[in-house]
Amino acid sequence: MLQILLFVFYIWGIYLRFAEAEIKLVDAEKCLVWGAGIKPDVSVLPARYFFIMAIDKNGQRYLESAPLNFQVKIKGNSPHGRCRSHVDVIDRGDGTNIVRYTTADWCDQVEIEIRYNGTQVAQSPYYVRNKVYSEKCYCPQDLQLFMLHNNCPNAAADKQIMWDLHSFKRVNFSAIRENLMKRYNQPESVSLCHYVVKQQQIWRQCYGKYTGFKMFMDSTLLALSRVALLPDMEFYLNLGDWPLSKKGGQQRTSGPYPIFSWCGSEDSYDITLPTYDLTESSVENMGRVALDMLSVQRNEHPWELKEDKAFWRGRDSRRERLDLIDLSRKYPELINASITNFFFFRDEEQKYGPTVPYVSFMEFFKYKYQLNIDGTVASYRFPYLLAGDSLVFKQDSPYYEHFYSKLQPYKHYVPFKRNLSDLIEKVQWAREHEKKVREIIHNAREFVEANLLPQHIYCYHLALFKEWSNRLVAPVVVMPGMEKVQTSYTCFCKEPQIKDEL
Repeated sequence: MLQILLFVFYIWGIYLRFAEAEIKLVDAEKCLVWGAGIKPDVSVLPARYFFIMAIDKNGQRYLESAPLNFQVKIKGNSPHGRCRSHVDVIDRGDGTNIVRYTTADWCDQVEIEIRYNGTQVAQSPYYVRNKVYSEKCYCPQDLQLFMLHNNCPNAAADKQIMWDLHSFKRVNFSAIRENLMKRYNQPESVSLCHYVVKQQQIWRQCYGKYTGFKMFMDSTLLALSRVALLPDMEFYLNLGDWPLSKKGGQQRTSGPYPIFSWCGSEDSYDITLPTYDLTESSVENMGRVALDMLSVQRNEHPWELKEDKAFWRGRDSRRERLDLIDLSRKYPELINASITNFFFFRDEEQKYGPTVPYVSFMEFFKYKYQLNIDGTVASYRFPYLLAGDSLVFKQDSPYYEHFYSKLQPYKHYVPFKRNLSDLIEKVQWAREHEKKVREIIHNAREFVEANLLPQHIYCYHLALFKEWSNRLVAPVVVMPGMEKVQTSYTCFCKEPQIKDEL
């Protein structure tokens, strides 16, 4: 009798599981698909991408991964036969997927086919009217048209751009160039490059002892020039960590001088660009970089399996990072932190070491809480932490990246004091308020989707450069001694109309 009852309960359990699965079945036609990657003929990026949201039979969105994977194919014709493409589907673990793909050279009669369990999803297949060119092709659109196709806001809509440029309403490099170089041509302590963009050609002259980082701006300008007609312009780029155009001091009588930097600060006039790291991850998306703002959203560590601790790894580039080691030793149940390399405080390695091996960035997200502490300047890992499925604690800081002004504390991240004095309290708060924590994580991901994906990085550069060029009052001239940055294309949608002599 007991065996019969157990068998009945077993069968009933199976029935309930199937009944629940029936309710939660994905309805392919009701799923949502959106994003510029559906129109790859007008939105040209290194990797096109779009989003899929799983919807069940009752019209409700999934809040976890769909039971099966979405299947995506790029069909079409190319110079080599069938269109050559590479597709990557990123499951974000919240019912949404990012689909990114690349094509080689150009493809014609393109169809984007999305299926779930054999059934076409939403309006699939999506037919693309015009030829689709690889981002490696030379196909620059009119600048305003590119911005329109990619929903790029104008500079006036971005408060960081307008704030950075408010001291530079009219810039005459003919009048200030000599004094600017006297001020910043300090080879032992300052490295910078003077860039000129004229008729789609890029020229530069660099100064200083360490100019290797010019490769990042070279690749940025080349990538932008392949997809949009750049305005004629010139600017000086700081290749170092610290902002250069400091407020006060000599600036009162001889400045401020316009310097583009990858990091801004409260005590400088530097004009902030997206960091070289974030920009390279956009330009090389699905290329040579291992980490980017799309791949970091892959759900490898479900929330329920994450450790209930704050996590940090990094080098010893700021005293507070050593203070964090002290905290982690005092509160090991709350913080897991270690130094991976000693450089700035080598004489204290015995106290704060030993060093630990490098940890893959995706492994950070085995932990529910991530700590963002400044390095020499702002910590450039912050965008990637916001994109991951963990709560970010951010140290108060005078340094900022181009997007910080759009963030709100306790909406997108949890702040803590610069001296770490309230960090333990904040971590304890998070452990006791999981609902609020999950809400902040959700908001952070929405912020990333609206501000920090490759499309937005291209848009920010172009909006800033467009506005900057309008403020230059002297003719843009290629200066003696400048070196031309060599271009490379895999194909052309039209022959470049570029003069050899400028």
